[in-house]
Amino acid sequence: MPTPEKARQIEEISEILRTASLAILTDYRGLTVADMTAFRRRLQEQQANLRVVKNTLTRIAAERTGTAVITPLLEGPTALVYTSGDPVTAAKLTVEFARQSRILTVKGALLGGQLLSAADVEALATLPSREELLAKVVGGLQAPLYGLVWVLSGPIRGLLYVLQGRMRQLGGEAEAA
Repeated sequence: MPTPEKARQIEEISEILRTASLAILTDYRGLTVADMTAFRRRLQEQQANLRVVKNTLTRIAAERTGTAVITPLLEGPTALVYTSGDPVTAAKLTVEFARQSRILTVKGALLGGQLLSAADVEALATLPSREELLAKVVGGLQAPLYGLVWVLSGPIRGLLYVLQGRMRQLGGEAEAA
């Protein structure tokens, strides 16, 4: 029977695993407190969090939430990088920090109930963010619409040129008279 403190931690980890769109499991062995704090700040700016977890408590939480696929990754010191927002942004920040620090290692991740390997997390980090994808979609929709407006305004433009020419022509006759 776990102590009340451990039961509370299990519940918190269970909630993270239930609600997170992405949960990356990392090995933080060797990182300084300053490095961890700087990484946490960068994550929080992008609506992501970092939490150091105990493997036994995380294993219990994973079994309770039906995410036991992460159990093989629970070896050694484990920190969870999780977000309920854009998973690509959290993956990018984690992979970038792992490259910069050369200490943090990605063990794998949980994305929509599916287990991702460390290579899959790196591949996820190379995808464009949600905002970039939306901008591309809007740009793709905008180009044909501009073309349609240009085509539809062609006859009106032609009429305008004819009327302007006629006005010049009439203006020239009035000056000659």
